[in-house]
Amino acid sequence: MAELYKRLVEYENSDYYPFHMPGHKRNPESAEGILAGAYGIDLTEIDGFDNLHQAEGILKREQKRAAALYGAEKTYFLVNGSTCGILSAVSAVCGRGGRVLMARNCHKSVYHGAYLQELKITYLYPELWGKCKAAGEVKPESVERALKQLPDVEAVIITSPTYEGVVSDVKKIADIAHKYGKPLIVDEAHGGHFGFQKDYPENSIKLGADLVIHSLHKTLPSMTQTALLHVSGHLVDRGKLERFLRIFQTSSPSYVLMASMESCLDILEREGTERLARLKYIRDRMLEKVRENHFIRIEEKEGTDPCKVIIYAEKGTLAGQDLYQILKEKYHLQMEMAAGRYTLAILSMMDTQEGIERLEKALLEMDQWVKATDISKEKDGWIPPVIDGRNETVMSIFEAYESGQESVELREGCGRIAAEFINLYPPGIPLAAPGERLNEEIIGELLSYERMGIQIQGIERGCIRVIKDAQNAKAMKTAFSEIKNRS
Repeated sequence: MAELYKRLVEYENSDYYPFHMPGHKRNPESAEGILAGAYGIDLTEIDGFDNLHQAEGILKREQKRAAALYGAEKTYFLVNGSTCGILSAVSAVCGRGGRVLMARNCHKSVYHGAYLQELKITYLYPELWGKCKAAGEVKPESVERALKQLPDVEAVIITSPTYEGVVSDVKKIADIAHKYGKPLIVDEAHGGHFGFQKDYPENSIKLGADLVIHSLHKTLPSMTQTALLHVSGHLVDRGKLERFLRIFQTSSPSYVLMASMESCLDILEREGTERLARLKYIRDRMLEKVRENHFIRIEEKEGTDPCKVIIYAEKGTLAGQDLYQILKEKYHLQMEMAAGRYTLAILSMMDTQEGIERLEKALLEMDQWVKATDISKEKDGWIPPVIDGRNETVMSIFEAYESGQESVELREGCGRIAAEFINLYPPGIPLAAPGERLNEEIIGELLSYERMGIQIQGIERGCIRVIKDAQNAKAMKTAFSEIKNRS
């Protein structure tokens, strides 16, 4: 039994009475069912249980074990998810008002870090790949080109793997960043399982990145909100990093979450290699069968994360939301998310063979249904164009957030400047960021997503927030007749 969990259970069964937080007092009457049991081990920083913000005992030992497993010089437990690790990393390496070189497909938490530090952003645009047209890798040459032109860049930030499992050449990018004396932050939230089995990519800390963030809960057996922040090298001020961790991470960390992280590390250490190999075998067997399909396909790209399964319909016969709904309603298979052209399933080392075989059977049946109904000729539904985020930046995120704002109908937003992030969630990558002009393509894509029933953050009751600007308001009225007619 893991040490932290064992001690929590021992304390629960002792006769110590809690005249301290939390307020449920470990009383089973505080909750019903399984939650009552969780309350029994939900403690605060009392004697003998260490303090996450100044770890000297059991938590220090567990963090050192995590660092050894992943190959980092130092690792920090995160109980506020990867978000607090990303905010801390960005704030530690970028001074207020500085410049950051970041991939356009970064998670919104990276953008929030840029806002808090009032950063100027220069984007790296990943290439779109495959028939699903998802964001691909960041090319090392684009990083070198930008660093040559912009000596004031303070840090490079990329996402690898992407939400869809695409991996960038982190080693080359790290070497280039270090040649210019810049730290590399890798949001590897979806790659907590990397580096533990030969058929999976190596983790970014071993490839030379200075700061790497892993969400344990995304692809590993750990509770939601648990994550790790790794640091190595001499380009990151550790004291500054820890200062921001104290700012962005709760002062009352959950011992239930930390016990879950400890248990996850135990499983990863003992069984990770074997479980990941078994998962890859079952996944590859499913791919082999689905390759015979004519319409319902799985996107394949060498070197991508085997834990991501991108399902799309050939020839645009079904949109991503259609696939998502069919799998959910007919087969009771809950996908991770739907995009315009595909739906995404996430696998992990804890998946069962029966579960993956259910997905396989569903995809084979769906293909036969499409063939039998001849829907391939109907092309039911309009799939939106793919926008890569090369929007006109009019002002910084900080300036936009601090400007006067107003709410307008989505159809009336063409030509206006966004005052809020607009993104699909998941994955939380902005289609438009505050300070960017909303053009016809973006509004058209958003309207199509609305019609498909896809959840869009930043749109409320058909309205978006924009910067108050009379000139833009006038231009808006004449610029968007095509989309009005289409909708």
